[in-house]
Amino acid sequence: MAVPLTLGEIASRLGGRVSGDAATRVEQVASLERAGPRHIAFFTSMRYRDQLAATRAGAVVVAPAHEALTTLPRIVTERPYPYFARLSQLFNPLRLQPPGVDPAAVVAKTARLGERVSIGPGCVVGEGAAIGDDSCLYPRVVVYPGCAIGRRAIIHSGAVIGADGFGIAEEDGRWIKIPQIGSVRIGDDVEIGANTTIDRGALEDTILEDGVKLDNQIQVGHNVRIGAHTAIAGCAGIAGSADIGRHCTIGGAAVILGHLRLVDDVHVSAGTLVSRSILKPGTYTGVYPFDENQSWARGAAWLRRQGKKHG
Repeated sequence: MAVPLTLGEIASRLGGRVSGDAATRVEQVASLERAGPRHIAFFTSMRYRDQLAATRAGAVVVAPAHEALTTLPRIVTERPYPYFARLSQLFNPLRLQPPGVDPAAVVAKTARLGERVSIGPGCVVGEGAAIGDDSCLYPRVVVYPGCAIGRRAIIHSGAVIGADGFGIAEEDGRWIKIPQIGSVRIGDDVEIGANTTIDRGALEDTILEDGVKLDNQIQVGHNVRIGAHTAIAGCAGIAGSADIGRHCTIGGAAVILGHLRLVDDVHVSAGTLVSRSILKPGTYTGVYPFDENQSWARGAAWLRRQGKKHG
């Protein structure tokens, strides 16, 4: 059970302005629909105005533009959603495994472990691998030889770091394996979801820069580079040698073909097939083919109209 805090105490730690009774106590976060009197919820869009009116929450987090929509005690902040994320962290601090190597893990003698590293049961850390301070490997993570993971990494169960990339050459109807002699280099503050696979490079390294966040069941091919603070949702597939910029977002089940470049601040919608490089920041959507989001939406509307005409 989280320790109850007043709105005033929350604002003193996280910032924001309290409107209403600053002595209101809350002990956990919740959605507008499910919240009770001891919960604090958040409101970010007029689409949820009815839910705000009906909520039983003890308090809410709102933007200045929405402050007048409720009489509930509230914390007013310019960015309610990131504020709510930090508030949830406050009530629900990350529970890591205790430092040390579980007896059921296998760690090579030449592996280098930082301070306060936690390695769970069934994990395998290969020869010459390096894992930075305060990192946590949950059960059954595999780190192949020679791979390097930075500080404060969180790697969830079943992730495989450094398996061979898909390097083969065709000769006379048969495939010849190309040895994958690169490695995987992962920066600080990276989180990797369950059953996500990151292949080692064919010649040079596969690189994830600082702050990258990967969801579950993502495939990252060999020699891919993912720029700092990029976030990728589940079941996305990134083919070899793709170069993804910083502060990008990739939606679930999106596919990025190999040897393409995405500049910084590109946002790819869920299910989108990226078949050519994206050299201008923006949001891109679609599979027939993808396009800038607004252009894609116009094209989709045109196709619907044509279907109705000829249906």
